[in-house]
Amino acid sequence: MYDFAIIGGGIVGLSTGMALGKTYPNAKILVLEKENQWAFHQTGNNSGVIHSGIYYKPGSFKAKFCRDGCQSMVEFCQEHGIDYEVCGKVIVATDESELPGLENLYKRGLENGIKVKRISPEEVKEFEPHVTSVGGIYVYSTGIANYKQVCLKYAEIISQQGGELRLNTKVEKIVPSGNNQVLETNNGTFETRFVINCAGLHSDRIAKLGKVNPQAKIVPFRGEYYELVPEKRYLVKGLIYPVPNPDFPFLGVHFTRMIDGTVHAGPNAVLSLKREGYNKTDFDLHDFAEVITYPGFWKLAAKHADEGIKEIIRSFSKAAFTKSLQKLIPEVQSEDLIPTHAGVRAQALMNDGKLVDDFLIIHGQNTAHVCNAPSPAATSSIEIGKAIVAQIPQPQHLPTTVA
Repeated sequence: MYDFAIIGGGIVGLSTGMALGKTYPNAKILVLEKENQWAFHQTGNNSGVIHSGIYYKPGSFKAKFCRDGCQSMVEFCQEHGIDYEVCGKVIVATDESELPGLENLYKRGLENGIKVKRISPEEVKEFEPHVTSVGGIYVYSTGIANYKQVCLKYAEIISQQGGELRLNTKVEKIVPSGNNQVLETNNGTFETRFVINCAGLHSDRIAKLGKVNPQAKIVPFRGEYYELVPEKRYLVKGLIYPVPNPDFPFLGVHFTRMIDGTVHAGPNAVLSLKREGYNKTDFDLHDFAEVITYPGFWKLAAKHADEGIKEIIRSFSKAAFTKSLQKLIPEVQSEDLIPTHAGVRAQALMNDGKLVDDFLIIHGQNTAHVCNAPSPAATSSIEIGKAIVAQIPQPQHLPTTVA
C-alpha cells in the first residue's frame, strides 16, 4: 500500500514526488512512467529556457509560479551542479506598430515584480549586434538550463527519500477500493491512498479513468524548430524574442541559445495529428478523431484562422520560416538553417474554444489531476510541486516536516 502514487515522470510529476518526500518523510511514494526514461515527452523536448514570468497575467498561477520558480530553479541548479546560465533576453519590436505591445509587456513585467529595462535600438545592438529593431526591453532573470539533468536529479532525490520509481509502467485503469485507489498497469497493480495525475499529453484521459471531468481536452500542438549551422551561431549571443501577437496564444518564432551552445530558431505551432507526434508524418486515428470532433477546436480554429494558416505555411515552407526569422536577424539565410527535433505542447482547450490560460489542477476523490501545465511548467516545476502538495489534505497517519 502506497500513500501517494504519481502518474507521469516528466518534470511536474517528479517535482511533485520530491515535494511530497520533503513534506512527508515517512510516506510511501510511487512514481509511474510509461516510457523507458524520465522526461521523455514535453520536458525532454522543450527549449531549455528558464522563463522570467513577464508574459503572464498578473496574479495568475503562471505569473507567480514562474517568477518564484525562476529563482528556485537557478538555486536548484547551483546546489546540484546542473548546467545553467542566467543570460537574460531581449524582446524586440521590429515595426513601429509593435511598440505599444512592447510597452504593455514592459508594464506587465513590472507588475509581476520582474527586473526589466527599456532599451533603444542602439542598446539592443549592444546585447545582440545582429538584431534589427525599433526598440526593445531587456529581461535580466531569463536563463537556460538542462532540464533533463534537472529531472534526473529530482528522480535521484525521490529515491534517496525512499520513494519508488517505476519506468515502463503504463496506467490502464483506476479502480476505487474503499477509500483507496487501485492502479492497474501493464506492469502490475498498485494500491494507493492518493493519486496525483501529472500525465501531461494524456492528463485528460487519466482524469477520466479516475472518474473526474477534466473540464477541457488536451489538444497537441507541435512546435517545429530549425538550428543554426555551427558557423552562423555567432549571430545569436543569447535569447532573442519578438513582441508576441496579443490575439494569438503562442510567442512567435525566436532564437534560443541552448545550454550546449547550439542555437535553435522557432518554433512555429501547428496541430499535431498525434498526441506524441514529433514528426509531420505522425498520425493516430483516435487522437485525430478526438480533436476533429471536438467543438472547441473548431471555435479556436475559426478565431485564429489567419495566424493558423501562417503557421501551417511556415511548417511546410522553409522560405516562409526563414522570412519570419529575418524580421529579427536580416542576415539569416535559408542555407544557415537545418531541421532539428520538434516538441509537442499539451494545451488544454475548453468546449467554448478558449485555451486554458493558466495551470489547471482539478480534485476528485483522493485524486488530484494536473490538467494543464504547458510552458512555463519546467521553470515553475519546484513551485508547482509544492503547490500541489499544499492542496492535498494531510493524511492523519503521516507527520510533516517543518517548512
